[in-house]
Amino acid sequence: MAGTLYLCATPIGNLNDMTPRVIDTLREVDMIAAEDTRNSIKLLNHFGIKTPMTSYHEYNKVEKAEQIVEWIQAGKNVALITDAGTPAISDPGEVLVDKCLKAGLSVTSLPGCCACITALTLSGLPTRRFCFEGFLPSDRKEKKFVLEELKRETRTMILYEAPHHLKRTLAELYEVLGERRITLCRELTKRFETVFPTTLEGAIGYYEENEPKGEYVLVIEGFDRSLLKLEQQQEWEKLTIEEHMKIYEDQGIERKEAMKRVASDRGISKRDVYQALL
Repeated sequence: MAGTLYLCATPIGNLNDMTPRVIDTLREVDMIAAEDTRNSIKLLNHFGIKTPMTSYHEYNKVEKAEQIVEWIQAGKNVALITDAGTPAISDPGEVLVDKCLKAGLSVTSLPGCCACITALTLSGLPTRRFCFEGFLPSDRKEKKFVLEELKRETRTMILYEAPHHLKRTLAELYEVLGERRITLCRELTKRFETVFPTTLEGAIGYYEENEPKGEYVLVIEGFDRSLLKLEQQQEWEKLTIEEHMKIYEDQGIERKEAMKRVASDRGISKRDVYQALL
């Protein structure tokens, strides 16, 4: 019988956030795959967990994942943990999960801490719709492409950032997104947890006077959907109604439905579309 891969969420700061289910699982599995065994041994020692560990991180994620798959196929149960939070979220664990599923192996997730969700709930910004971007790319061209994509993102956006990159990232966000509300969360669940709701311009000014410390989660206001619709409407209005109709009719859409869509796009009535076509 093949074993199972257990994705075990660990605390992001406060050790009391470790769930009893995760503790029991880490004690019972045959092996723990840890992002940094030197860091994880402190956590395991705190809870008296003696299960052997193996390293699984960004630089060995492909070849080590193949080895772990072989262990599970041979009947071993393996728990995956990251340095803090939920494995596979902005983490090489996604590679291991993908390989296990493709091999037809059982994978289960034991819920717990996740910095992006913790920050979102504290942000005061809309939580019904959100997107998680993680760390922005280090490559300048790729980063510019991602930021341009986020420029018209209407959902609340969540980013991670290290303290030594924070000032530059805030400046880049302001340059591309313009003024937005932002909540900066640092040291979540720890003694010096800070939740700082402000604006991008306000954050830039604050960190000109105060040096960033700790790991940050940035929760940023999405683009105003009413402005997005106005921009789209203005783009449509650059076309004649006949040209606008042709776009839909070339897609095989019936004329009556095309008129309805044109009216909606331009913020006018179907009667206005009909009269213009006459």
